[in-house]
Amino acid sequence: MIIHQGEEMRSLSRRQFLALTAGSAGAVLLSQCSRGQTQTPSKPPIRGSTFYPSRNGVLELDLEARQSQIQLGGQRIEVLAYNNQIPGPRLEAKPGDRVRIRLQNNLSNPTNLHYHGLHIPPTDPADNVFLRVGRGEQVTYEFSIPPDHWGGLAYYHPHLHGYVADQVLGGLGGIFVVRGALDHIPEIQAAEEIFLFLKDFIVEPHQSMMGRMAGREGDLVTVNGQVNPAFSIPAGGLARLRLVNASNARFYRLSLEKHPFYLIATDGYPLSVPVELSELLLSPGERAEVLIQGTQELGQYRLLNLPYRRGRMGMMGRGRMGGMRGDRDSVAPQVLATLTYSGQVQPQSFPQRLIAVEALPDPTRVRQFVLNHGMAPGQGMVFLMNGKPFDPQRIDTEVVLNTIEDWEITNTGVMDHPFHLHTNPFQVIARNGQPTPYPAWKDTVLVPTGETVRIRIPFKDYPGKTVYHCHILDHEELGMMGTIEMRG
Repeated sequence: MIIHQGEEMRSLSRRQFLALTAGSAGAVLLSQCSRGQTQTPSKPPIRGSTFYPSRNGVLELDLEARQSQIQLGGQRIEVLAYNNQIPGPRLEAKPGDRVRIRLQNNLSNPTNLHYHGLHIPPTDPADNVFLRVGRGEQVTYEFSIPPDHWGGLAYYHPHLHGYVADQVLGGLGGIFVVRGALDHIPEIQAAEEIFLFLKDFIVEPHQSMMGRMAGREGDLVTVNGQVNPAFSIPAGGLARLRLVNASNARFYRLSLEKHPFYLIATDGYPLSVPVELSELLLSPGERAEVLIQGTQELGQYRLLNLPYRRGRMGMMGRGRMGGMRGDRDSVAPQVLATLTYSGQVQPQSFPQRLIAVEALPDPTRVRQFVLNHGMAPGQGMVFLMNGKPFDPQRIDTEVVLNTIEDWEITNTGVMDHPFHLHTNPFQVIARNGQPTPYPAWKDTVLVPTGETVRIRIPFKDYPGKTVYHCHILDHEELGMMGTIEMRG
């Protein structure tokens, strides 16, 4: 069974569109996965970032963060990079594998690593976002992928408060893949696997506070470190696009000319059945996987980033670096990449069933969260979570392990905010009181201005302290983050 939400999407309201997409839904070339590789490190079959699969149950590598000069868009620019690559090395493991990453910080500022989308301990030496790795220091991250971990697409990047926005905007980030049941579905195995790491860069330096309040967007938009790269599939074949929004603040409203998307996973978690979409919206930190069917009409087809208005800045200002756009039709679509056809095969079929999404029982508690901005004494304009700017010394939310909670998140501000929870995924239950059209797991959900999203969270396995925040990282830096402690 395929849920069809294709051409009729064009007539949906913005609210309905978000419910169907965002609410449930150097490397220098598009890199196709070379299945069956076991050597560490290795190269994908075409030019790209190094690829580190686990070997004999262990994924191990050295990861250096440093300032680099990289060729982007026909010019060399200063970036921040892992192992001198944009994006950083692609990592791949299986449930039950041991992961050992030695991070060497050769940046001018402290840093750390966050494993966005992995269900691992929020404590040392795994995913402690409060860990500070000083300039010139090395730290070893070591943890196991749980044996029952879902297979999916995760994203590693720095997460030290006070530095995270600049470091992600500068280029630090990479793909972390966990192989699982979705990969073994025959139709998906037969599809060409293509990773798309969507990332913008600032070429003309501009660091105004107004830009930070809006959320800084770069003036150079890349896919895997290239401007408008090409990828190909055989006519009649299937492609599996695995998409990561690795930008600091830019939203991607994606459309592929003359090709619908068939959504099969959101934030690394498989759906029960494919969902047909004409457009796919990814806010910062979100990931998605879609199938596309190669047509018999040979030619070139553009992957477009369509205009999207992500806020009503009003007196807070507008502008290119601020990233606030007007109506959707006022900005031309951007070409991100180009699909071409190479050869021809018998038309491949779509999977009718994927991986069942677990139905969660009713919650034991309901909490309310309000996203907004305001003025704080001695700080000026700040972004607020429940009326408070972030304080690393404060515990904002205490939860008990092995319980289920509903969180109602309301955005009363003037900008859309993608809400991200570390460690534990959730299901989006409702948007503005209306149930979502199909069940899906997520770890990042867009909460547009004026709207309320209800999510259901099973808190499992790991005690410790971590965070939830807006994934427009400038907004997180300016206060829109809270600390959560999970207790047994």
